[in-house]
Amino acid sequence: MGHMSSASWAPVRVVTAATFCAVSLLAVPGPAAADGPHGIDDLRAGAHAGQPARIPDRLDGRGVQFLPRPDVPEPPDVSALSWMVTDMASGKVLAAKDAHRPLPPASTLKALFAVTVLPKFSQGEVHTVSLRDLDGIEPGSSLAGLKEDLPYRVADLWHGVFLRSGGDAVHTLAAMNGGWNKTIDDMQDTARRLGARDTTVESADGFDTPGQFSSAYDLTLFGRAGLTDPDFADFAATKQAELPEEGGPDAFGMVNTNRLLVGSHGVKPYDGLIGVKNGYTTHAGNTLIAAARREGRTLLVTVMNPQSGSRNAVYEETRALLDWGFEAAPRAAAVGVLPALVRGDGSGVTQPALHRPRHRVPLHRAAAAAPVDAAAPARNWWLLSAAGGAGVIALAGLGTGLWWRRRRARTRADGETG
Repeated sequence: MGHMSSASWAPVRVVTAATFCAVSLLAVPGPAAADGPHGIDDLRAGAHAGQPARIPDRLDGRGVQFLPRPDVPEPPDVSALSWMVTDMASGKVLAAKDAHRPLPPASTLKALFAVTVLPKFSQGEVHTVSLRDLDGIEPGSSLAGLKEDLPYRVADLWHGVFLRSGGDAVHTLAAMNGGWNKTIDDMQDTARRLGARDTTVESADGFDTPGQFSSAYDLTLFGRAGLTDPDFADFAATKQAELPEEGGPDAFGMVNTNRLLVGSHGVKPYDGLIGVKNGYTTHAGNTLIAAARREGRTLLVTVMNPQSGSRNAVYEETRALLDWGFEAAPRAAAVGVLPALVRGDGSGVTQPALHRPRHRVPLHRAAAAAPVDAAAPARNWWLLSAAGGAGVIALAGLGTGLWWRRRRARTRADGETG
C-alpha cells in the first residue's frame, strides 16, 4: 500500500444538534420502523428534556466496532482494510472497521463527483465533445469511449461515468462545469457540506494522485447523498446502455463493471442491489460502495481494499456484509449515527426521499433503481427541531392537562425498545 494506506488518521465526530423541550410536545412518534433495541429513537432519548442527544459514537475506534447482543450475530470476518454497514433510513451504523481510516478511494470518488455535478445539467442537454474536453486524462485511466466532435446528451456522459468509470466522461462533464480545478474545489466543498472530513480531493475521477484520500465513512456519506437524487439512483442501477443512447453508426453497447450488480466474472448478482459504484487502482486496490433493498429496508455497505488476494474479494465481502446487515438490522445496536443530510443550498436538512427513479433514458435499461427508504416524519428529529417554534405558538392556548399527556406520551415513546 505504501504511504497512502498508512496516513495519520483524522477522527471525525458526528455532531448532533440540541433541541428543546417544546419540540417534544409536537412529536408523538409513530411505531419505530424496525430499528430494534437501541434504535434511532433510543439514541436520541433524553433530548426532550433540553439536553443534547446522547449518541454513542464508536466510529473513531480502531478495529471492528460492533455492540454484541445475544440475539444478533457477529459481523463476518472479512479482509478489507476498512468497511462500514449502515441502515440508510435511520442513519444507524450497524458495524464498522476503521471507518475513518484515510485510504485512496479509486473510482468510488466518482460518487462525490456525481453528487456535486449531476444536478447542474439537464439530462437532455446536448454537448459536443472537444479535444480540449479530453485533455489531461491520465494514461491507464478507464474510458467510456467518447469521440471528439460527436454530440452526446448529458445522460450519455453519466452512463459513461457510472457504467465504465470513464475518465473521458468525467473530464468532459468537468469541462462543462467550469474546468478540472474548479470541479475539484466544488467536490471538496460538497464533501465538507456532507460532513466528510476524511476526504481530500486531488483528482475528480479518483485516479491515484498523491495526497488524495477518503474513508469508508465519507464514501458512505457520498453514496447516501447520491441515492436521494432520482437521476443518481437511476444511473447507479443501470446494468447496460448504448452510447450514444439514441444509436447511430458510432454507437456501441456498455455493461456496468459492478459485478455484484450485473453478475459477471464468477460473481452472482446480489438480490435487491441498487448500485452504487465500484473502483480499482494500484494504490487503492478494489473499493466498492453498494446499496441494496430488501423488505422495505435499504442498507449501504462500503468496502475498501480487501487483502485476501481473491480477484472478487470486494464483491464477496460486500455480499457477506449485506447478508449480515439484513439479518442483524432489526435488533442491532448502533455504533454511530450519520449526520443529517444538508441541502445543496444550505437552506435546511433532508432525509433520503422515497421515490422511483425517473427514466429519462429508457432504451436498453436493464434494471430500475428500487425506492430508497424514507424516515418517518414523526421520527425526523431535525425537521421537528425546525418546526419547534411554530408548534409552541400553536399549543400556547391548550390546557395544562393536554400538555402533560403529550409529554408523558413522548417519554414513553423514547423509552421503547421495539
